[in-house]
Amino acid sequence: LEKNLPLPPDIGRRRGGIYHGNGERTRRQKGILHHHIFAVLFCPQSTTAAAPPQPKWRSPPLPYRRPTVNYENSDATPAHCSASALRCLLPSSPLSRFNMDTGCLSSMNITGANQARSFVEHLPTRRCLASSHHTSFSVKSLVLRNRGRRSHRRHAALQVVCKDFPRPPLESTINYLEAGQLSSFFRNSGRPSKPLQVVIAGAGLAGLSMAKYLADAGHKPILLEARDVLGGKVAAWKDEDGDWYETGLHIFFGAYPNIQNLFGELGIEDRLQWKEHSMIFAMPDKPGEFSRFDFPETLPAPVNGIWAILKNNEMLTWPEKVKFAIGLLPAMVGGQPYVEAQDGLTVSEWMKKQGVPDRVNDEVFIAMSKALNFINPDELSMQCILIALNRFLQEKHGSKMAFLDGNPPERLCMPIVDHIRSRGGEVRLNSRIKKIELNPDGTVKHFALSDGTQITGDAYVCAAPVDIFKLLVPQEWSEISYFKKLEKLVGVPVINVHIWFDRKLKNTYDHLLFSRSSLLSVYADMSVTCKEYYDPNRSMLELVFAPAEEWIGQSDTEIINATMEELAKLFPDEIAADQSKAKILKYHVVKTPRSVYKTVPNCEPCRPLQRSPIEGFYLAGDYTKQKYLASMEGAVLSGKLCAQSIVQDYSRLALRSQKSRQPEEAPGLTV
Repeated sequence: LEKNLPLPPDIGRRRGGIYHGNGERTRRQKGILHHHIFAVLFCPQSTTAAAPPQPKWRSPPLPYRRPTVNYENSDATPAHCSASALRCLLPSSPLSRFNMDTGCLSSMNITGANQARSFVEHLPTRRCLASSHHTSFSVKSLVLRNRGRRSHRRHAALQVVCKDFPRPPLESTINYLEAGQLSSFFRNSGRPSKPLQVVIAGAGLAGLSMAKYLADAGHKPILLEARDVLGGKVAAWKDEDGDWYETGLHIFFGAYPNIQNLFGELGIEDRLQWKEHSMIFAMPDKPGEFSRFDFPETLPAPVNGIWAILKNNEMLTWPEKVKFAIGLLPAMVGGQPYVEAQDGLTVSEWMKKQGVPDRVNDEVFIAMSKALNFINPDELSMQCILIALNRFLQEKHGSKMAFLDGNPPERLCMPIVDHIRSRGGEVRLNSRIKKIELNPDGTVKHFALSDGTQITGDAYVCAAPVDIFKLLVPQEWSEISYFKKLEKLVGVPVINVHIWFDRKLKNTYDHLLFSRSSLLSVYADMSVTCKEYYDPNRSMLELVFAPAEEWIGQSDTEIINATMEELAKLFPDEIAADQSKAKILKYHVVKTPRSVYKTVPNCEPCRPLQRSPIEGFYLAGDYTKQKYLASMEGAVLSGKLCAQSIVQDYSRLALRSQKSRQPEEAPGLTV
């Protein structure tokens, strides 16, 4: 706080610290500043009227819209809120917006029942405080120093907290180091004498990451996207009011090492808003109540996960926990071979085989299955659950969650595009692949676009979803086992619902919530969890409607009505199905008829490697062979593995390209 507050006029400043005269005078000046801060934080607003003028702070405009919050007029902020006093005194200081990098300033009233979040003005050009931990420490030490001082009004239990948490220390985990080593492969590979021109169809996370790493290796990717928006399954659109609505509710886990490396390589780690290490489930039998699994930060993995399960007595009884633990023993002892062998069983079948009570399935795994793959446990392969449990339990911060601080196309995809273009690559929107044209030998001749354009290259990649690629597979390839097995892989339908209400909902958390309802998978109040979507007066719920197979053909009105009936159970005091309580201001329904591939039993052998049997043709996407299944992490990793295959094949691809450009040889000569 000493280094970042605008100082009163009689205090000098040098290099971010307090400097004026000798040491004795510096201590005196620090005392003045501490008294100044204390008055702001704990005195009534009347004490701020005579605040001295403050120096101006400038921040460059951001590439996306950010709401400005007026604390003084906000009903969401208690009257004695310290944020209100701070904004009165320091209307444009970094302190009034320090949370933009490290967390957000929140206030808690005397009873602690209501919490108000406050994201204000623009993201500062530099980090005002190093971390949320430092923020909490500074405020705490400030209170201790001034414990004995009086203020005009006494407020019990006033507390300033950071709701966003610092980035967990992931750099020392084995998976993070392995992902970083794979990234360094591209930077350290020998520079090609003649860069390959690689044509990639699909600008989702798989295509974007692949193009990024090919560019890092010195090659020239040409990335083609059929639509006018980047991101694929993380795409988003802006409506006429300037509000964003997304394809899905996207969560970034600590167990996503390749995504975490990607953020670091792009220099955008601060765009992830980390939440407390918890999993929060709604209680259907107790409407309006939630049950938590809290992972203690002081314990290592897997002890922290075991502790979180043992401490929760609301969802599972002790006998059920013991039987579940016994059922998991073979997975713990057998390791990865055991996990892979469970691909032939559904979650429900595995539970019965291991003698796990049905209530464990009903209380935990229905919600978990719908969150992982948008389907119920009687369809989902147990291998998917065991892989997730392995990642979450073996890494201390594996299950810790983060939200992106804004819309994915601008906050995540555009930095990748800028990186690609800065290294000579191309990214083209509205470039839909109509047909894959072949040479006489069955290799790719060019990609034919719907506008009649033909795109040629030294190598070709399809990074589109599996269902789209199956429509593009040439007839000559259809009987090849590599492509024929893809028929088993089918995308699962998903519906993402956004509802803007006329008021701020109170019965929610700054976190992802597992609804445990029959129609909804997970949801979040994005007006609280996301900086760009922040609204102090109204809530915007984003909900995943799953399983959605029976609803994908229904009208938006029917989907919204069904969603409101479910929300009435989650918010019984605030939402009614007939809107007699909270009223809908507007809504958006985003339907994806074929999203991630459905992870059903026995589909693992059908997942293809990134290098196809067709020379010069490759595949990328979360459905291809990689260890993170259908997820954002799986998409990014598949792109990296595909790029690695192309770099490794450079000599062969360069020779093939050189021969294809030579005049046709005379008959009888061997080429």
